[in-house]
Amino acid sequence: MRTLVFSTKALVVSAAALLTLLIAAPIASAHSQVTGYSPADGSSLDTSPSTASVSFNEVPQAQFATLNVVGPDGNLWSKGDARIEGESVVVDVGELGPIGEYTLAYRITSADGHPVSGTATFTLTQAGSGTPGASADASDTSEDSDSSFLGGYGHIVLIVVAVLAFAGALAFALRKPKALRKPKAQRKPQAQRTPKAQ
Repeated sequence: MRTLVFSTKALVVSAAALLTLLIAAPIASAHSQVTGYSPADGSSLDTSPSTASVSFNEVPQAQFATLNVVGPDGNLWSKGDARIEGESVVVDVGELGPIGEYTLAYRITSADGHPVSGTATFTLTQAGSGTPGASADASDTSEDSDSSFLGGYGHIVLIVVAVLAFAGALAFALRKPKALRKPKAQRKPQAQRTPKAQ
């Protein structure tokens, strides 16, 4: 019986350690980090760039990657959808328009499934003759409706499901077989009293 108790404790401790590692691994893993912008953050340009890009320290997932160039008028000046090129997310840029500050607004999914987003800016010092696209607010609403829950939190859901399944299997495996259970003490039958002779 001591061996059975020891094995049970060892199994529980090992299972707890394994589950801790599974839960901590996605949290401990480093998310994607920005290594550069093009145009550079805070830079000034007198002509329109043909593309805009944000570079990372690892290859981001292609799903749900977005990069928009928003002008001082609140409209989009990027053209088409963003694409992944190596460790960068890239988007084409048309001829820019008004003088002022333009914003690169990006959102990607890192290799560990965590969403990463941010902004950078550059300033156009000479007005261009380009035509803007749609309002940036309308574009953001459309993109948010297409974002994936599993992109950022799917690993958490899978871990919870795995933990529940493992706990159920462990509880079933640790049940004592009927053969090892102590039978309940049976009450001894009371001796019948012999009636006294009259």
